Amino acid sequence: MVITILVADDHALLRQGIKNALELEPDFRVIGEAGDGEETIEKVRKLKPDVLLLDINMPRLNGLEVARRLGDSGHTKIVILTIHDDDSYVVEVIRSGASGYLLKDVEPRMLVQAIRCVHGGDSFIYPTLAKRLFNQMRGQEIRRAESVKIADLPSEERLTGREKEVLYYTCQGLSNLAIAQKLFLSEKTVKNHLTNIFRKINVTDRTQAVLYALKHKIVELPGD
Repeated sequence: MVITILVADDHALLRQGIKNALELEPDFRVIGEAGDGEETIEKVRKLKPDVLLLDINMPRLNGLEVARRLGDSGHTKIVILTIHDDDSYVVEVIRSGASGYLLKDVEPRMLVQAIRCVHGGDSFIYPTLAKRLFNQMRGQEIRRAESVKIADLPSEERLTGREKEVLYYTCQGLSNLAIAQKLFLSEKTVKNHLTNIFRKINVTDRTQAVLYALKHKIVELPGD
């Protein structure tokens, strides 16, 4: 199965470098590039890529606004690829509907991992930002949207010990494979645990599960 990708950045040289790196993967195909926000929206709607790699600082329309406008498009998953090592941007990216957040100095293997994760329906946040995101969100009121009402959610006490462990590592930004290795489980078992977690706390994806865990303090990360 081929994963189609659109690269949106206002620096042509960077776009070309990303394209060259991604096309080393046999199942990746870069089907388009865009140099500004308006062009990005037009090409996403025309080409319908599986994954959009999107910079925040874009002319005509910034990346966050692009993500908001494309948030309901359904098919295309959005990964922010930016220089901004800033907690507030991560929060805004999550709220805008993007599924991933990476820094531009990321190693190619992590970029590939992130693309595979979001294409598979998961979320991916640059690991070094995960704990800072946890602290940023703790104690704040998170305005949860459209599909989730906090008051209606069941108690976190309904999660099993193993499910809490899986959620703990999910909050740290680990992929299903990495969680499986940490807990000596199969990747399929981790996916099954996540499915149960989503059902029990009434969310639909990893991002919403992390936000729920942050608000309700289900897990404690080292150093907290």
